[in-house]
Amino acid sequence: MDKKNTSLVEEFQRYFTIEQALTQEQLNSVYRVRYRVYCEEFQYEPADACPNQLETDEFDVHSRHCVVVHKATGMPAGCARLVLADEQRLMPMERHCASAIDQQLLRSFDGRRDTVCEFSRLGVDGAFRRRPGERESRFGEISALEFSSREQRTFPLVAMATILSALALSELIGRPHCFAMMEPFLPRLLRRSGLLARPAGQETEYHGIRSPFYWETREGVSTLEPEFKEFYDAILADFSVSATSERRAASTQSATPARVQPRRRGWSPFTQALLAN
Repeated sequence: MDKKNTSLVEEFQRYFTIEQALTQEQLNSVYRVRYRVYCEEFQYEPADACPNQLETDEFDVHSRHCVVVHKATGMPAGCARLVLADEQRLMPMERHCASAIDQQLLRSFDGRRDTVCEFSRLGVDGAFRRRPGERESRFGEISALEFSSREQRTFPLVAMATILSALALSELIGRPHCFAMMEPFLPRLLRRSGLLARPAGQETEYHGIRSPFYWETREGVSTLEPEFKEFYDAILADFSVSATSERRAASTQSATPARVQPRRRGWSPFTQALLAN
């Protein structure tokens, strides 16, 4: 791989697409990833509650979903959702972890909860986690599927692509104030990519140790490492075109997704470490 002549965006787009899950088929692909990760692998949710092998909950109908799809196989590789807050409806963290949240921060959005969302249900299918040491993490063993070595080198980017897609979606739909309950390692990973999440409460026990965090989307992405900012801009451009295309559903011609022109340069030390064998 010639890192000097291949951008992060190009390398990832060689093998994956990043989509909003809008159709029932796309949503089911999201729910299947969640079932494999949350029910079968980590047993956070009871598998017998999902006889169709689709993990869903009451918050899904008030959410927007993203999915990363492997081009060669059509398999969903990763997913995330944004749960949309309103003045009457609680977000998952408010329902399950209320005592851990900075209530003063949360109350500061009273009257404008239509700008707030919760980032949740992040998962990467085990087939796209390649590092033996990451077997116990949802985000980072590879299955018996046949993938080229070059292809496998992009797999650690699936989680970051999923995170960036959720961020782009929050900007696109006017929900820039994002909360999330995170495991301790995830804020550290985000900081290394340049995305700064602010603590929004204290640690609590919920499927392991979790802490609440908050970020404002534009402020958060402004500090991204250059190659991840380029990645984010490319995702946002694609999502924006998709949204425009949806609004023009009656049009006889479909829009061609806009692409951010990748810059030719070397990758940062963080990205090189992330992709290293």
